[in-house]
Amino acid sequence: MGVALLLFASIGGAPLPSLSREKSVWNYDGGLTLETDGAFPDGPCFRVKGRVSAPNFFDDLKRIDRVDSDTVFRRGTEKVTQFPDRLTLAFVIYDLPCSVELKKAATTRTYLTRSQMSSLNLYLYWKRGVEMRPVLGAEPKYFSVDPVIPAAPDRARNLPQKLEWAYEFTVPSSSVPLTDSLVLILRGPDGHMAARGAARM
Repeated sequence: MGVALLLFASIGGAPLPSLSREKSVWNYDGGLTLETDGAFPDGPCFRVKGRVSAPNFFDDLKRIDRVDSDTVFRRGTEKVTQFPDRLTLAFVIYDLPCSVELKKAATTRTYLTRSQMSSLNLYLYWKRGVEMRPVLGAEPKYFSVDPVIPAAPDRARNLPQKLEWAYEFTVPSSSVPLTDSLVLILRGPDGHMAARGAARM
């Protein structure tokens, strides 16, 4: 089931690996990042940027990949296998020029409008391998639409107003293994996929 975005917080960062011959270690302080680009048919293009977090859960959490054994997740000496009962998914959506891959979707530069954004539906899934399981019970917690202040106000005086949309959801995650990915998909009213991104360990 999709969630209309009209009914409904800003983020960044990424884990960095430290490498050795025997293993690689990824640190997840602050949570998981999610970033992807999207587009409406015939424009405009936009970016989705967000983070998946939970109080204290990702602090000191590390993924350890060894060449001679399975991947393990640890917090200190504790082995961690599952997400907490609930996660927070927060993300922003804002205009950006179309990338080379998205040029066919927007031949001229246009800007996101309130009506376009309100036509989108959000779908969340847990992904394991190729299996996609819908997330049930996600709850909207925050929503705002804010003007983007231009770097050169005089030059932007005659341009359409640019806006940024911010969202926050609570996502049930009890018993979900850390090896699953949280997938975000935005679809238009005709069902076309406007954007897809994933937060993964």
